[in-house]
Amino acid sequence: MDFNRYFVVLFAILLCFFARSAKCRPFDHSRYRTLSQISASPCPAPEASAPVSDQSLSHSAAVFNVLSYGAFGDGVVDDTQAFKMAWDAACQADNSAVFLVPKHYSFMIQSAIFTGPCKSGLVFQIEGSLMPPDGPDSWPKNYSKRQWLVFYRINGMSMQGGGVIDGRGEKWWDLPCKPHKGINGTTLPGPCDSPVAIRFFWSSNLTVQQLKIKNSPQFHFRFDNCHDVHIDSLYIKSPAGSPNTDGIHVENSNDVNIYNSVVSNGDDCVSIGAGSYNVDIRNMTCGPSHGISIGSLGIKNSRACVSNITVTDSVIKHSDNGVRIKTWQGGYGSVSKVTFNNIHMDTVRNPIIIDQYYCSNKACLNQTSAVYITDISYTNIKGTYDVRSPPIHLACSDTVPCTNLTLYDIELFPAQGQKILDPFCWNAYGDTSTLTVPPVFCLMEGFPQLLPSNDVDKC
Repeated sequence: MDFNRYFVVLFAILLCFFARSAKCRPFDHSRYRTLSQISASPCPAPEASAPVSDQSLSHSAAVFNVLSYGAFGDGVVDDTQAFKMAWDAACQADNSAVFLVPKHYSFMIQSAIFTGPCKSGLVFQIEGSLMPPDGPDSWPKNYSKRQWLVFYRINGMSMQGGGVIDGRGEKWWDLPCKPHKGINGTTLPGPCDSPVAIRFFWSSNLTVQQLKIKNSPQFHFRFDNCHDVHIDSLYIKSPAGSPNTDGIHVENSNDVNIYNSVVSNGDDCVSIGAGSYNVDIRNMTCGPSHGISIGSLGIKNSRACVSNITVTDSVIKHSDNGVRIKTWQGGYGSVSKVTFNNIHMDTVRNPIIIDQYYCSNKACLNQTSAVYITDISYTNIKGTYDVRSPPIHLACSDTVPCTNLTLYDIELFPAQGQKILDPFCWNAYGDTSTLTVPPVFCLMEGFPQLLPSNDVDKC
């Protein structure tokens, strides 16, 4: 290496060190900058570990190739039984095992449950392609239409590989019951169950990384009652108009890391459901989508507790929402200790939104109880918004106000035109530590004098 190249590398290392020391906040050249100067890329999250390659599998662990158990891999023949046999063998292996879906093959699998616990750590290596039956008419009548591949009571598994999971969701999206089929978002009668593509249930110590998944009939990934989950380097894609195709949904789960992934879909990029805490979301690129959401919470007067959620160093583009908290009227519980930091918005309709009047069918009755929202921090959120809605929308319950909302270093400009829309606030209390763009004069200072304790469950 010559001196000039050595100097450039050394300079880059020093820049990275100082950038991380500054907690990934872009250097503020001026309080009044042009739009092109507020679109600095987020700092990178920790890199994912490299997946096991198919050339080295036989040297590191016992390999259970589905072809050895009778799978055809032609995309037509039902390979479910071969997968179940290979799973049973790998799960009972005394030493570490690799369940191999080999490259250059396409496997059609019916709805199936892969059950643990297994004797040792397991790698579910997807090198080829996986797909379900093609639409509801091809789905066996005695199989659940709510889920496709379920992993139940698994501890210490890694799902990874360079293959593709194709949910073949197009025919499910066109069911008459789907919201986009009726007039003005109404639904039509008829069956509506649609399968989640990949679901982990009552599982722990999971790693899901470096996978491509597309066109799920409903959620692409769902984690229920799981803990110690590491999600890294996923590529999730479905059309912007595909209904209920959340990229990653987390429910009743804790200690979940979601890093370095790209999601383009027809619903929430990432959604956090009730009973979840200690969730770290970092270096995501979302859009088109409905943004990164906490909720919806409190449906059918239910209790919902969510806390310690962090969303940092991410980009949300051409989406209906940016960072959102949404709750139904009549619920109870709380959302607390949430941080949204260093997020770039690119033509987002509602960059910052709290909606405690969420209603999916536009016929919801007003109710007094509500999920209590408190200790929410919005820091270094910049970019452009779609002028159809105000850039900041804080609609809190009539009877249970939002408290301790903090906005710091916010700069949101219209994507088109010059007029900056005023933020909307309703019963929202908090503080703006710096001058925001646009100014949030509607945010009430301090703490409400009357916070009805009977209607507040702080979890």
